[in-house]
Amino acid sequence: MLLISIEEFIIAFDTSFKKNNLHDPWEITNQLKTILNELLPNCKKEFIIENGIAIHQSAVIHERAILAAPVIINANCFVGANAILRGGVFLGNESVIGSGCEIKSSIIMNYSSIAHLNFIGDSIIGSNVNFEAGAICANHYNERKGKKISVFYNAEIINTGIEKFGSLVGDHSKIGANAVLSPGTLLKKNTIVKRLELIEQVK
Repeated sequence: MLLISIEEFIIAFDTSFKKNNLHDPWEITNQLKTILNELLPNCKKEFIIENGIAIHQSAVIHERAILAAPVIINANCFVGANAILRGGVFLGNESVIGSGCEIKSSIIMNYSSIAHLNFIGDSIIGSNVNFEAGAICANHYNERKGKKISVFYNAEIINTGIEKFGSLVGDHSKIGANAVLSPGTLLKKNTIVKRLELIEQVK
């Protein structure tokens, strides 16, 4: 049974992931490698596809970036030096991944910018979202004995049943420098997180 509608947070999600919009966000990130491998054959002729990596011809990828398949990078994206994309990564049109970022098992939709020195783990990031330098989507409770992640949604705590899930960040949100989104964070559209702020929705 679907517990959370991703389209409530990200309007364009259905455009790229129509087959997956009936799954909860943590189910999608947990199966993202499989999902992207299914999408790869549908990439059009404007993409260069090699060894499980599809890059639109208009995208700019720094020579020192590391891409570990499967990866889909759409039109006019930029991936900076020493960025690492692994565990299944999808970048929507005109998204920017700055120098030194690590993106793991995550979807980043259109026109979003992950500045530099960021970690985004097991997360779904909406369109027109901006992460300032050093902001993090944590995906694991290193400090807890019980590591299963819960989310807070519609005044209820929902146990995801999994140990790796980061954040669902709604369209047009702004995340300040060195902020930390704790595992299981759900941010509505247009959310502003201040610099150095810790978001911990489930204690």
